[in-house]
Amino acid sequence: MTNAAELKKLIMQKPALTLAVAESLTAGQVQARIAAVSGASDYFLGGITTYTLEQKVKQLGVNRVHAKSVDCVSQRVAVEMASGALNLFGAQLAVATTGYAEPEPKKKVKTPHAWWAICHRVRGGAVMVISGFVEVPGADRVTVQERVAEAVLQELVQYLREVRG
Repeated sequence: MTNAAELKKLIMQKPALTLAVAESLTAGQVQARIAAVSGASDYFLGGITTYTLEQKVKQLGVNRVHAKSVDCVSQRVAVEMASGALNLFGAQLAVATTGYAEPEPKKKVKTPHAWWAICHRVRGGAVMVISGFVEVPGADRVTVQERVAEAVLQELVQYLREVRG
């Protein structure tokens, strides 16, 4: 079973949850994996790909000062993107990715890497947040995007296994 198929199984357990996605580095690949599973429209509300600082701020409410200081790549930016998607789509669960798909010598980035975050609105309106970091040394741009997209889906599945028993 793929991570996306298992995600559907877990997310549709009663009470079913709704899901939204905010992507940068993965450029829609997380959304594509989710939507590739038949019945995704039962829980997947939608997603947004924001590549620039301006759109991360405008669409997702990312803090401009912090995001600019880290070139939009940090744990905090990933969490703010996931939180923004949660609010933008009115979802109960959201996931986000941001990072570098290839080395950026001018920015002293030697290894492609990404931050991911999951936000889950639970009873009473509180939001549970988990996040993490993925490195993909030696991979080309497309492979980095694919591995990060798959890694964040795997993390989402693992999270749902834990909270849904």
